[in-house]
Amino acid sequence: MKVNKFGIIGCGMISRFHARAIREIGAELVACYDQIPAAASKVASEFGCKAYEDFEAFLADPEIQIVTIGTPSGAHLEPAVAAARAGKHVIVEKPLEVDVERCDRIIDACDKAGVTLSTVFPSRFHQSSQQMKKAIEAGRFGKKTLGDAIVKWYRTQEYYDGGAWRGTWKLDGGGALMNQAIHSVDLLLWLMGDVEEVVALTGLVAHKNIEVEDVCVASLRFKSGALGLLEATTAAYPGYLKRIEIHGDKGSAVIEEEDIIKWDFAESLDEDAAIRESMANRLSGGGGAADPAAIGHQAHAKQFKNVLEAIETGTKPLIDGREGRKSVETICAVYESAKTGAVVKLGK
Repeated sequence: MKVNKFGIIGCGMISRFHARAIREIGAELVACYDQIPAAASKVASEFGCKAYEDFEAFLADPEIQIVTIGTPSGAHLEPAVAAARAGKHVIVEKPLEVDVERCDRIIDACDKAGVTLSTVFPSRFHQSSQQMKKAIEAGRFGKKTLGDAIVKWYRTQEYYDGGAWRGTWKLDGGGALMNQAIHSVDLLLWLMGDVEEVVALTGLVAHKNIEVEDVCVASLRFKSGALGLLEATTAAYPGYLKRIEIHGDKGSAVIEEEDIIKWDFAESLDEDAAIRESMANRLSGGGGAADPAAIGHQAHAKQFKNVLEAIETGTKPLIDGREGRKSVETICAVYESAKTGAVVKLGK
């Protein structure tokens, strides 16, 4: 049976991106649910689907085959587990959850139910990210030596004041690193490999009345032996494009937002000229650097299509639950190091 009928759980800002992505890939948005009925009704009227006020009735809808979850980060576990037990495939907006134990409970529930689980990290689907991954797999960087993720964004005080869950450990799971920079953390891990240990500092410097950090710096040691750096903030006015830098003893490359801006290798290939030419015609806007709504849905669409293809072929999606877990584990290790002042080893 073809799987292409979606339901959305959580009708905040991100639900619109999910709905547009579903429409773009030619799938059908059947229904939506939110604890606040008015929020669900608004999405339903915008996208022509049913709105549910009762969660159990939503899950019982036989038309819904796959759900996307866009509730606050620390409220992903319960709807994800319930959806899996109801036999629905599950796509969870980043992060998978706010700590490793809650991630594992989602993964376990989906495994037991035999449904597909994916974590939303659309940055992996950008052409620049795919080109970088291809070059790494081809060995063009030689021995990878250094990998950095830099996210110097800006959020106003009003942004945090505008949602009671924002800036809380329970529902946001952290600050600039867990909420904003996690996309770059995921991309860095995908390109550089798993992290072995971290040491970090965090601070709440510019914002008020929140529990979490608005500035973070962390040093990483990857299992490969390479080192790395994470920088994340929501207190850098006016907000700059995020960067991923990958360096090795045979090559270096830099992604800024969705564009490759540096592409230098000891051994040139014919394809390098086309990549450098595309660098001269950069198209990226500001992304989410200053406005969380200033993102596109196109990469979401590519990821949703990848999930549907995985379901159809019985394979794993590019970003399954275990892949989504990695960034949460790394970020939680950063927070532990910042709290204790110690070097924290992962995978304990």
